Amino acid sequence: MNTTVPVSVVMPCYRCTRTLARAVASIAAQTSLPAEVILVDDGSADGTRALMQELAGRYPHGWIKLVLQDQNTGAASARNAGWVVACQPYIAFLDSDDAWHPKKIEIQHAYMQANPDVALCGHGHRLLTQGVLPDWNVVPDDAQTITKWALLLSNRFVTPSVMLRREVTPRFNVQQRHMEDHRLWLEILFSGARVVRLRAELAAIYKVQFGVQGLSAQLWLMERGELANYRSLYRRGCIKGYQFAGLTLYSVLKFVRRLLIYGSYLRWKK
Repeated sequence: MNTTVPVSVVMPCYRCTRTLARAVASIAAQTSLPAEVILVDDGSADGTRALMQELAGRYPHGWIKLVLQDQNTGAASARNAGWVVACQPYIAFLDSDDAWHPKKIEIQHAYMQANPDVALCGHGHRLLTQGVLPDWNVVPDDAQTITKWALLLSNRFVTPSVMLRREVTPRFNVQQRHMEDHRLWLEILFSGARVVRLRAELAAIYKVQFGVQGLSAQLWLMERGELANYRSLYRRGCIKGYQFAGLTLYSVLKFVRRLLIYGSYLRWKK
């Protein structure tokens, strides 16, 4: 195995027997290995837990830690549960149906170490078809500081792109199952912390964010989640009333556009 760096990887797992081994393999292929991988079974009723145990035995002893939840409580709760047991100063999130570029940890950890004022760092990603592994040339590039308005208008990070400092105070909202990641990024940024985005594409996702099977297809639920995020910020005094109204209108217009795109996609498939 390669050089180990002080990063904990947290991965929620729910009915993911088809993709979990690929996700874990992409972690094991890192040029800089995270010190630990925490797999959180979110109450799966299939063979997910057995596969998790098999993977834990396949890699060096103690590298993969298992957190077993008896009930399905959602990705936010699962990520928080992994966060609680994480021992390293940096935490990186990976979903069980996604994968990382081999240089993801090396590049992102080096940036976080060199910039102690950064609380959260994300990066670019690519959409790949099933069966294709992340393997392309990557050159470390400048980071872009994310402003409050940039993050309010759109979620600038897919969850598998995020690395943050373990001591960050906000956590994922366990009452929310859609756009809960965006809510956490907003809460971290509005707490006064610095948030940045690396331009390098260091993650691979295998489904588009809207208009396919899975959580991302539930457009209305995602819209409700985004509106709830704005409402939470307004109630806490982070944004003013007129800003809340403007963001709400903008969000609804985006929602209508997505519905139109999805409708066109369904007609094209027919």
